[in-house]
Amino acid sequence: MDIRNIAIIAHVDHGKTTLVDCLLRESGTFRSGQQVAERALDSGDIERERGITILAKCTSIAWNDTRINIVDTPGHADFGGEVERVLSMVDGVLVLVDAAEGPMPQTKFVLGKALTLGLKPIVVVNKIDRPDARPYEVQDEMFDLMAALGADERQLDFPTLFASAKQGWAAAEPDGPKEAMAPLLDLVLTHVPAPEVEADAAFRMLVTTLEYDPYLGRILTGRVQGGTAKVNAPIRALDREGGVIEVGRIVQLLAFRGLERKPVEAAEAGDIVAIAGLSEATVADTIADPSATEPIAAQPVDPPTLAMSFSVNDSPLAGRDGDKVTSRLIGARLAREAEGNVAIRVTETGGAGSFEVAGRGELQIAVLIETMRREGYELSVSRPRVLFKEDAETGERLEPMEEVVIDVDEEFAGSVVEKLGQRRAELTDLRPTGGDKQRLTFQAPTRALIGYHSEFLTDTRGTGVMHRLFSGYAPYKGEIKGRHCGVLIANGQGTMVPYALWNLEERGRLFVGAGEACYAGMVIGEHSRGNDLDVNPLKAKQLTNIRASGKDEAVVLTTPIRFSLEEAIAYIDDDELVEVTPKTFRLRKRLLDANDRKRAARQKETAG
Repeated sequence: MDIRNIAIIAHVDHGKTTLVDCLLRESGTFRSGQQVAERALDSGDIERERGITILAKCTSIAWNDTRINIVDTPGHADFGGEVERVLSMVDGVLVLVDAAEGPMPQTKFVLGKALTLGLKPIVVVNKIDRPDARPYEVQDEMFDLMAALGADERQLDFPTLFASAKQGWAAAEPDGPKEAMAPLLDLVLTHVPAPEVEADAAFRMLVTTLEYDPYLGRILTGRVQGGTAKVNAPIRALDREGGVIEVGRIVQLLAFRGLERKPVEAAEAGDIVAIAGLSEATVADTIADPSATEPIAAQPVDPPTLAMSFSVNDSPLAGRDGDKVTSRLIGARLAREAEGNVAIRVTETGGAGSFEVAGRGELQIAVLIETMRREGYELSVSRPRVLFKEDAETGERLEPMEEVVIDVDEEFAGSVVEKLGQRRAELTDLRPTGGDKQRLTFQAPTRALIGYHSEFLTDTRGTGVMHRLFSGYAPYKGEIKGRHCGVLIANGQGTMVPYALWNLEERGRLFVGAGEACYAGMVIGEHSRGNDLDVNPLKAKQLTNIRASGKDEAVVLTTPIRFSLEEAIAYIDDDELVEVTPKTFRLRKRLLDANDRKRAARQKETAG
């Protein structure tokens, strides 16, 4: 059977996963009347809750005696490491773009990677059923973008289809025929070349993804570059320099058939398969026949730009919710994550039980924290910090920069420009997009955007949309002011009472409610002034023979502010941590004792 390998790349929320659902139905992979979850490939709980694709996933369909392997890739810039890996497995890309929004930052990022690899794109202008769709303008914008990214003539001569994945059709013209996805599948067969492989050579495969199975151990996925993979065949793993990592056998060979991975006895060159049987090989290693000595070249992955410290939860409430609380367990889990996720780097720091986790962005690291929390881990995490570089020639300090594209109502544009200007961002483009909306493009330091998103939503009353993309390194932009307000810090351990919290409301906004546990050093609210304030949330009303104790029930508290995990991580200052447990997360000071905090503040003043 002939083989075609394609990846679907696009900006977040432009309809990639929905399109894959349509192709699976069109090819008969789903039988008539079968109940299948919407966005079938977004199988993870966090993916379904957030409506985003986090891990690249492979599926395959049979169409006109050809097997089409389809890789659904993440659309969010933080998970770009996933995209860069899987592009090495495919021979063509479907570039999906919204018919109203046009090409967005993530489209640009992934498309640039695909063009560099020489892949020929097929452009699919999706969501053509939107009332504000502008299909031909978007097609022209895609041509301009590819030209700007250095596409050659062969790549610029791309075919375009207009589609509505939601309605299940694709056609050569925006007005139809609106019947089926068959035109897209036919175009894949004619436009995407068959994989260039060495069918008669010894078996070789580059590992592009890694996952764990409780029964099979490591499962290594990649495209067979040469030869044939057979169950029980002897193999060995080679590192990037050609050194032998380990020797073993193919215990099980899994091929992608629809939404399932099915055991097969053999896999030909060009097919995408998963192999079980090795215990040490990892991403970017080559699995090969014992006679092979040359590894397959692996694509370099862009380096991390942000880092956070993960440490043991040492609060007085530690161990109440989770069963994985030791530094050994946390370190082993982080090491396992770094093996399978090439965009994350883990290093052990000098502190006992502390690790530095570096990644592409806040969302990527927040998803890792959320995953660990659900697995029963307890830990403390710090505020993100950017990773600076030094110019090799001048010795100048360089910091990561991001391209920020913001779609916002005209009435809020001035506020956004002002706030980002205060954060050292430069406005590079401003254009109307119709419907009293504007698109603002900025070049901003990555550190300026930490914690800005919640403020941005407040300033735009929840109507603004912000997209970010790492664009490179630039000279240090200078100091950026952090949080303007101090915090309210509990001075004792116990259960917080309504009367005490009611009295504290005039001091600032609270993050906690009555009946919740607290401890000395825990952050329970935001102070209305610039300094931190130690307060007592445990103080009950004094009872006398004049006042009845029942009067305490008349206290009415304002609803406390509840942060999401990303908001909590972005809110804290450098001297604070977020305590994460399977059931909750709390804000706290690094130093829980008030005297230790005063001593540290004096030392900082003396050193400054």
